[in-house]
Amino acid sequence: MTNAEIILLRRRLREACVASGVETDRRARLVLAATLLAEPAVEAGGTPALSMSTADGTLAVTLVLPTAVDQRRRNELPLLPDTGNDSALTWYLPAGDDAPPAAADEEAATREEMLDLIARADTLAREQRELKHELAETNSGVLAMYVELEERDERLRQAHAVIFRELEDALRPRPPRVAGLDLAVHYAPSEPDSPTGGDLYDWFVLPGGDVHITLVDAVGHGVTSTRHALTVTHAIRTLALEGHPFQDLIGRAAHALASVEPGLVATVLLARLDPATGALTLANGSHPRPVLVTAAGDAELLVPPLVGRGVGFPDPGSHSLIHRVLAPGDLLVLYTDGLIESRKDHAEGEIRLLDAVRRNAARDTSAIPGTLAAQMLDVVLHTDDTVVIAVRRGL
Repeated sequence: MTNAEIILLRRRLREACVASGVETDRRARLVLAATLLAEPAVEAGGTPALSMSTADGTLAVTLVLPTAVDQRRRNELPLLPDTGNDSALTWYLPAGDDAPPAAADEEAATREEMLDLIARADTLAREQRELKHELAETNSGVLAMYVELEERDERLRQAHAVIFRELEDALRPRPPRVAGLDLAVHYAPSEPDSPTGGDLYDWFVLPGGDVHITLVDAVGHGVTSTRHALTVTHAIRTLALEGHPFQDLIGRAAHALASVEPGLVATVLLARLDPATGALTLANGSHPRPVLVTAAGDAELLVPPLVGRGVGFPDPGSHSLIHRVLAPGDLLVLYTDGLIESRKDHAEGEIRLLDAVRRNAARDTSAIPGTLAAQMLDVVLHTDDTVVIAVRRGL
Protein backbone atom coordinates (compact mmCIF):
# COMPACT_ATOMS: atom_id res chain seq x y z
CA MET A 1 0.00 0.00 0.00
CA THR A 2 1.56 3.27 -1.12
CA ASN A 3 0.92 6.76 0.21
CA ALA A 4 -1.70 7.13 -2.52
CA GLU A 5 -3.41 4.00 -1.22
CA ILE A 6 -3.50 5.45 2.30
CA ILE A 7 -5.24 8.51 0.87
CA LEU A 8 -7.68 6.15 -0.87
CA LEU A 9 -8.26 4.33 2.44
CA ARG A 10 -9.15 7.65 4.10
CA ARG A 11 -11.47 8.53 1.23
CA ARG A 12 -13.25 5.16 1.40
CA LEU A 13 -13.81 5.58 5.13
CA ARG A 14 -15.13 9.09 4.71
CA GLU A 15 -17.50 8.13 1.89
CA ALA A 16 -18.86 5.17 3.86
CA CYS A 17 -19.46 7.34 6.93
CA VAL A 18 -21.22 10.01 4.88
CA ALA A 19 -23.38 7.43 3.09
CA SER A 20 -24.39 5.91 6.45
CA GLY A 21 -25.09 9.25 8.12
CA VAL A 22 -22.26 8.97 10.68
CA GLU A 23 -21.77 12.29 12.49
CA THR A 24 -18.74 14.40 11.59
CA ASP A 25 -16.99 14.00 14.96
CA ARG A 26 -17.00 10.18 14.83
CA ARG A 27 -16.05 10.23 11.16
CA ALA A 28 -13.02 12.46 11.85
CA ARG A 29 -11.81 10.30 14.75
CA LEU A 30 -12.29 7.08 12.75
CA VAL A 31 -10.30 8.43 9.78
CA LEU A 32 -7.49 9.57 12.09
CA ALA A 33 -7.45 6.26 14.04
CA ALA A 34 -7.23 4.20 10.84
CA THR A 35 -4.46 6.44 9.49
CA LEU A 36 -2.41 6.15 12.69
CA LEU A 37 -2.63 2.35 12.46
CA ALA A 38 -2.10 1.99 8.71
CA GLU A 39 0.86 4.33 8.22
CA PRO A 40 3.36 2.43 10.47
CA ALA A 41 2.34 -0.84 8.80
CA VAL A 42 2.95 0.62 5.35
CA GLU A 43 6.34 2.01 6.38
CA ALA A 44 7.31 -1.51 7.49
CA GLY A 45 6.31 -2.93 4.08
CA GLY A 46 2.95 -4.40 5.06
CA THR A 47 -0.46 -4.08 3.40
CA PRO A 48 -3.45 -3.33 5.67
CA ALA A 49 -6.89 -4.46 4.47
CA LEU A 50 -10.17 -2.58 4.96
CA SER A 51 -13.72 -3.94 4.89
CA MET A 52 -17.03 -2.21 5.62
CA SER A 53 -20.66 -3.19 5.87
CA THR A 54 -23.95 -1.68 7.05
CA ALA A 55 -26.68 -3.57 8.89
CA ASP A 56 -29.35 -2.75 11.46
CA GLY A 57 -28.51 0.94 11.46
CA THR A 58 -24.80 0.36 12.17
CA LEU A 59 -21.73 0.86 10.02
CA ALA A 60 -19.11 -1.84 10.74
CA VAL A 61 -15.52 -1.01 9.78
CA THR A 62 -12.77 -3.63 10.08
CA LEU A 63 -9.06 -2.91 9.57
CA VAL A 64 -6.75 -5.94 9.31
CA LEU A 65 -3.07 -5.17 9.93
CA PRO A 66 0.01 -7.29 9.11
CA THR A 67 1.21 -7.20 12.73
CA ALA A 68 -0.45 -7.23 16.13
CA VAL A 69 -1.57 -4.01 17.82
CA ASP A 70 -0.91 -3.99 21.56
CA GLN A 71 -3.36 -2.60 24.08
CA ARG A 72 -1.29 0.52 24.71
CA ARG A 73 -1.54 1.58 21.07
CA ARG A 74 -5.27 0.87 21.05
CA ASN A 75 -5.79 3.06 24.11
CA GLU A 76 -4.05 5.98 22.36
CA LEU A 77 -6.36 5.93 19.33
CA PRO A 78 -8.79 8.86 19.00
CA LEU A 79 -11.60 6.32 18.46
CA LEU A 80 -11.24 3.04 20.36
CA PRO A 81 -12.15 -0.16 18.45
CA ASP A 82 -15.17 -2.06 19.76
CA THR A 83 -13.91 -5.59 19.05
CA GLY A 84 -11.01 -7.40 17.44
CA ASN A 85 -8.04 -9.70 17.95
CA ASP A 86 -4.37 -8.70 17.94
CA SER A 87 -4.25 -7.63 14.28
CA ALA A 88 -7.90 -7.13 13.20
CA LEU A 89 -9.78 -4.21 14.75
CA THR A 90 -13.47 -3.41 14.25
CA TRP A 91 -15.45 -0.24 14.93
CA TYR A 92 -19.23 -0.10 15.05
CA LEU A 93 -20.60 3.37 14.30
CA PRO A 94 -24.28 4.27 14.64
CA ALA A 95 -25.82 5.32 11.33
CA GLY A 96 -28.55 7.89 11.04
CA ASP A 97 -30.52 10.25 8.85
CA ASP A 98 -29.84 13.49 10.76
CA ALA A 99 -26.08 13.72 10.30
CA PRO A 100 -24.81 16.97 8.70
CA PRO A 101 -24.48 16.88 4.90
CA ALA A 102 -21.14 15.93 3.40
CA ALA A 103 -18.72 18.58 2.17
CA ALA A 104 -18.70 19.23 -1.55
CA ASP A 105 -15.23 17.85 -2.23
CA GLU A 106 -12.22 16.13 -0.66
CA GLU A 107 -10.51 19.38 0.35
CA ALA A 108 -13.61 20.72 2.05
CA ALA A 109 -14.18 17.40 3.84
CA THR A 110 -10.60 17.42 5.11
CA ARG A 111 -11.04 20.99 6.33
CA GLU A 112 -14.15 19.94 8.29
CA GLU A 113 -12.06 17.37 10.14
CA MET A 114 -9.09 19.65 10.84
CA LEU A 115 -10.52 21.12 14.02
CA ASP A 116 -11.19 17.61 15.33
CA LEU A 117 -7.62 16.57 14.47
CA ILE A 118 -6.15 19.62 16.19
CA ALA A 119 -8.29 19.14 19.28
CA ARG A 120 -7.08 15.55 19.56
CA ALA A 121 -3.47 16.62 19.02
CA ASP A 122 -3.85 19.19 21.82
CA THR A 123 -5.10 16.49 24.18
CA LEU A 124 -2.28 14.10 23.32
CA ALA A 125 0.33 16.81 23.71
CA ARG A 126 -1.01 17.79 27.13
CA GLU A 127 -1.11 14.16 28.31
CA GLN A 128 2.44 13.58 27.09
CA ARG A 129 3.73 16.67 28.89
CA GLU A 130 2.09 15.54 32.13
CA LEU A 131 3.50 12.05 31.76
CA LYS A 132 7.00 13.35 31.04
CA HIS A 133 6.94 15.45 34.20
CA GLU A 134 5.98 12.37 36.23
CA LEU A 135 8.66 10.24 34.58
CA ALA A 136 11.33 12.86 35.23
CA GLU A 137 10.80 12.38 38.97
CA THR A 138 11.23 8.60 38.91
CA ASN A 139 14.41 6.51 38.86
CA SER A 140 16.73 5.96 35.90
CA GLY A 141 15.00 2.70 35.04
CA VAL A 142 12.39 4.63 33.01
CA LEU A 143 14.94 6.65 31.01
CA ALA A 144 14.43 4.60 27.85
CA MET A 145 10.68 5.23 27.98
CA TYR A 146 11.28 8.95 28.53
CA VAL A 147 13.49 9.13 25.41
CA GLU A 148 10.82 7.34 23.40
CA LEU A 149 8.22 9.85 24.54
CA GLU A 150 10.50 12.72 23.55
CA GLU A 151 10.81 11.33 20.05
CA ARG A 152 7.07 10.78 19.76
CA ASP A 153 6.38 14.27 21.09
CA GLU A 154 8.64 15.76 18.40
CA ARG A 155 6.82 13.82 15.67
CA LEU A 156 3.53 15.08 17.09
CA ARG A 157 4.74 18.70 17.06
CA GLN A 158 5.81 18.37 13.43
CA ALA A 159 2.46 16.89 12.41
CA HIS A 160 0.72 19.58 14.46
CA ALA A 161 2.61 22.30 12.57
CA VAL A 162 1.55 20.87 9.19
CA ILE A 163 -2.11 20.85 10.24
CA PHE A 164 -1.71 24.38 11.57
CA ARG A 165 -0.34 25.71 8.27
CA GLU A 166 -3.20 24.10 6.32
CA LEU A 167 -5.74 25.50 8.75
CA GLU A 168 -4.19 28.97 8.52
CA ASP A 169 -4.62 28.96 4.73
CA ALA A 170 -8.30 28.12 5.16
CA LEU A 171 -9.07 30.62 7.95
CA ARG A 172 -7.15 33.74 6.92
CA PRO A 173 -8.45 35.30 3.69
CA ARG A 174 -6.28 37.18 1.23
CA PRO A 175 -6.78 40.96 1.00
CA PRO A 176 -9.54 41.99 -1.41
CA ARG A 177 -8.42 43.84 -4.54
CA VAL A 178 -9.82 47.37 -4.38
CA ALA A 179 -8.82 50.21 -6.67
CA GLY A 180 -7.33 53.07 -4.67
CA LEU A 181 -6.52 51.01 -1.57
CA ASP A 182 -3.51 48.95 -0.47
CA LEU A 183 -4.24 46.30 2.18
CA ALA A 184 -1.84 43.92 3.95
CA VAL A 185 -1.91 41.63 6.98
CA HIS A 186 0.50 39.75 9.25
CA TYR A 187 -0.42 36.97 11.70
CA ALA A 188 1.89 35.50 14.33
CA PRO A 189 0.76 32.65 16.65
CA SER A 190 1.66 32.77 20.32
CA GLU A 191 3.88 29.68 19.88
CA PRO A 192 5.55 28.40 16.66
CA ASP A 193 3.82 25.01 16.92
CA SER A 194 0.55 26.34 18.35
CA PRO A 195 -2.48 25.06 16.41
CA THR A 196 -4.23 28.42 16.20
CA GLY A 197 -5.84 31.00 18.43
CA GLY A 198 -8.70 33.42 18.76
CA ASP A 199 -7.28 36.33 16.71
CA LEU A 200 -9.09 36.37 13.35
CA TYR A 201 -10.01 38.91 10.72
CA ASP A 202 -12.42 39.19 7.81
CA TRP A 203 -12.53 41.71 4.96
CA PHE A 204 -14.78 42.00 1.96
CA VAL A 205 -16.33 44.51 -0.44
CA LEU A 206 -20.00 45.38 0.13
CA PRO A 207 -22.42 45.61 -2.83
CA GLY A 208 -22.18 49.40 -2.72
CA GLY A 209 -18.38 49.35 -3.06
CA ASP A 210 -17.37 50.09 0.54
CA VAL A 211 -14.69 47.90 2.11
CA HIS A 212 -15.64 46.22 5.39
CA ILE A 213 -13.02 44.91 7.83
CA THR A 214 -13.73 42.87 10.98
CA LEU A 215 -10.98 42.18 13.55
CA VAL A 216 -11.80 39.79 16.43
CA ASP A 217 -9.84 38.66 19.49
CA ALA A 218 -11.72 35.86 21.27
CA VAL A 219 -10.77 35.09 24.87
CA GLY A 220 -8.96 31.78 25.36
CA HIS A 221 -6.59 29.63 23.33
CA GLY A 222 -6.68 26.71 20.94
CA VAL A 223 -9.58 25.31 18.96
CA THR A 224 -12.35 26.70 21.18
CA SER A 225 -11.18 30.30 20.80
CA THR A 226 -10.78 29.78 17.04
CA ARG A 227 -14.35 28.52 16.81
CA HIS A 228 -15.59 31.49 18.84
CA ALA A 229 -13.72 33.98 16.64
CA LEU A 230 -15.07 32.33 13.48
CA THR A 231 -18.59 32.50 14.90
CA VAL A 232 -18.28 36.24 15.54
CA THR A 233 -16.77 37.08 12.13
CA HIS A 234 -19.45 35.02 10.35
CA ALA A 235 -22.27 36.67 12.33
CA ILE A 236 -21.00 40.17 11.56
CA ARG A 237 -20.47 39.38 7.87
CA THR A 238 -24.05 38.07 7.64
CA LEU A 239 -25.49 41.13 9.39
CA ALA A 240 -23.41 43.52 7.26
CA LEU A 241 -24.47 41.90 3.99
CA GLU A 242 -28.10 42.02 5.13
CA GLY A 243 -27.74 45.81 5.35
CA HIS A 244 -28.03 46.39 9.10
CA PRO A 245 -26.71 49.78 10.32
CA PHE A 246 -22.95 49.78 10.86
CA GLN A 247 -23.22 51.07 14.44
CA ASP A 248 -25.57 48.20 15.37
CA LEU A 249 -23.45 45.31 14.06
CA ILE A 250 -21.48 44.53 17.24
CA GLY A 251 -24.53 44.78 19.50
CA ARG A 252 -26.72 42.70 17.17
CA ALA A 253 -24.04 40.02 16.87
CA ALA A 254 -23.59 39.92 20.66
CA HIS A 255 -27.32 39.49 21.33
CA ALA A 256 -27.72 36.90 18.57
CA LEU A 257 -24.85 34.80 19.92
CA ALA A 258 -25.68 35.11 23.62
CA SER A 259 -27.96 32.08 23.64
CA VAL A 260 -25.97 30.09 21.05
CA GLU A 261 -22.50 30.56 22.61
CA PRO A 262 -23.07 31.72 26.21
CA GLY A 263 -19.37 31.41 27.08
CA LEU A 264 -18.12 33.45 24.11
CA VAL A 265 -16.18 36.61 25.00
CA ALA A 266 -14.41 38.61 22.29
CA THR A 267 -13.24 42.13 21.53
CA VAL A 268 -14.31 43.41 18.11
CA LEU A 269 -13.15 46.24 15.86
CA LEU A 270 -15.02 47.14 12.67
CA ALA A 271 -13.86 49.45 9.88
CA ARG A 272 -15.90 50.70 6.93
CA LEU A 273 -14.05 52.61 4.20
CA ASP A 274 -15.23 54.26 0.97
CA PRO A 275 -12.33 53.86 -1.51
CA ALA A 276 -13.59 56.71 -3.69
CA THR A 277 -13.76 59.42 -0.99
CA GLY A 278 -11.55 58.01 1.78
CA ALA A 279 -14.43 58.29 4.27
CA LEU A 280 -13.61 56.01 7.22
CA THR A 281 -15.92 54.85 10.01
CA LEU A 282 -14.77 52.73 12.96
CA ALA A 283 -16.81 50.85 15.58
CA ASN A 284 -14.91 49.62 18.63
CA GLY A 285 -16.09 46.96 21.08
CA SER A 286 -13.44 46.71 23.87
CA HIS A 287 -10.65 46.42 21.26
CA PRO A 288 -7.20 48.11 21.18
CA ARG A 289 -7.30 51.54 19.54
CA PRO A 290 -6.23 51.81 15.86
CA VAL A 291 -3.43 54.09 14.70
CA LEU A 292 -3.76 56.65 11.90
CA VAL A 293 -0.68 58.19 10.29
CA THR A 294 -1.16 60.98 7.78
CA ALA A 295 0.94 61.39 4.66
CA ALA A 296 2.62 64.28 6.49
CA GLY A 297 3.79 61.93 9.28
CA ASP A 298 1.36 62.89 12.07
CA ALA A 299 0.26 59.86 14.12
CA GLU A 300 -2.66 59.42 16.52
CA LEU A 301 -4.63 56.76 18.34
CA LEU A 302 -8.26 56.77 17.21
CA VAL A 303 -10.33 56.93 20.40
CA PRO A 304 -14.17 56.75 20.34
CA PRO A 305 -16.13 59.42 22.27
CA LEU A 306 -17.87 56.64 24.23
CA VAL A 307 -16.18 53.30 24.91
CA GLY A 308 -18.02 50.36 23.37
CA ARG A 309 -18.22 46.78 24.62
CA GLY A 310 -17.41 43.56 22.81
CA VAL A 311 -19.32 40.30 22.45
CA GLY A 312 -19.93 38.64 25.82
CA PHE A 313 -19.31 41.87 27.77
CA PRO A 314 -22.01 43.68 29.78
CA ASP A 315 -23.98 46.15 27.64
CA PRO A 316 -22.32 45.07 24.36
CA GLY A 317 -22.18 47.28 21.29
CA SER A 318 -20.41 50.27 19.77
CA HIS A 319 -21.91 53.21 21.63
CA SER A 320 -20.24 55.78 19.40
CA LEU A 321 -18.41 55.81 16.08
CA ILE A 322 -15.14 57.31 14.92
CA HIS A 323 -15.26 59.25 11.66
CA ARG A 324 -12.22 60.26 9.63
CA VAL A 325 -11.38 60.94 5.99
CA LEU A 326 -8.23 59.24 4.71
CA ALA A 327 -6.33 61.56 2.43
CA PRO A 328 -4.14 60.08 -0.32
CA GLY A 329 -1.12 58.45 1.35
CA ASP A 330 -2.71 58.17 4.81
CA LEU A 331 -2.09 54.89 6.64
CA LEU A 332 -4.45 53.06 9.03
CA VAL A 333 -3.12 50.29 11.29
CA LEU A 334 -5.48 47.83 13.04
CA TYR A 335 -4.15 45.18 15.43
CA THR A 336 -4.88 42.81 18.30
CA ASP A 337 -3.50 43.27 21.81
CA GLY A 338 -0.64 40.81 21.35
CA LEU A 339 1.19 43.58 19.47
CA ILE A 340 1.31 46.02 22.39
CA GLU A 341 1.25 43.78 25.49
CA SER A 342 4.38 41.69 24.93
CA ARG A 343 6.14 43.64 27.71
CA LYS A 344 3.10 43.46 30.02
CA ASP A 345 2.52 47.23 29.79
CA HIS A 346 -0.42 48.28 27.61
CA ALA A 347 0.19 52.03 27.82
CA GLU A 348 3.92 51.67 27.12
CA GLY A 349 3.06 49.44 24.16
CA GLU A 350 0.78 52.08 22.64
CA ILE A 351 3.54 54.69 22.90
CA ARG A 352 6.06 52.39 21.23
CA LEU A 353 3.53 51.49 18.53
CA LEU A 354 2.89 55.15 17.64
CA ASP A 355 6.62 55.65 17.24
CA ALA A 356 7.08 52.43 15.24
CA VAL A 357 4.21 53.22 12.85
CA ARG A 358 5.51 56.75 12.32
CA ARG A 359 9.04 55.46 11.56
CA ASN A 360 7.82 52.78 9.12
CA ALA A 361 4.94 54.61 7.40
CA ALA A 362 7.03 55.27 4.28
CA ARG A 363 7.60 51.55 3.66
CA ASP A 364 5.63 49.63 1.08
CA THR A 365 2.22 48.76 2.57
CA SER A 366 2.81 45.02 2.15
CA ALA A 367 5.89 45.19 4.41
CA ILE A 368 4.42 47.28 7.22
CA PRO A 369 2.46 44.63 9.23
CA GLY A 370 5.38 42.20 9.43
CA THR A 371 7.88 44.98 10.20
CA LEU A 372 5.73 46.34 13.04
CA ALA A 373 5.33 42.86 14.54
CA ALA A 374 9.10 42.24 14.42
CA GLN A 375 9.93 45.56 16.06
CA MET A 376 7.17 45.49 18.69
CA LEU A 377 7.83 41.86 19.71
CA ASP A 378 11.59 42.25 20.19
CA VAL A 379 11.16 41.63 23.93
CA VAL A 380 8.41 39.14 24.84
CA LEU A 381 7.47 38.79 28.50
CA HIS A 382 3.89 37.83 27.65
CA THR A 383 3.11 35.70 24.58
CA ASP A 384 -0.14 36.10 22.69
CA ASP A 385 -1.45 35.72 19.15
CA THR A 386 -0.96 38.86 17.06
CA VAL A 387 -2.72 40.21 13.98
CA VAL A 388 -1.60 43.45 12.27
CA ILE A 389 -3.53 44.97 9.35
CA ALA A 390 -2.36 47.94 7.28
CA VAL A 391 -4.69 49.97 5.04
CA ARG A 392 -3.37 52.83 2.91
CA ARG A 393 -5.26 55.08 0.55
CA GLY A 394 -3.43 55.38 -2.75
CA LEU A 395 -1.89 58.61 -3.97
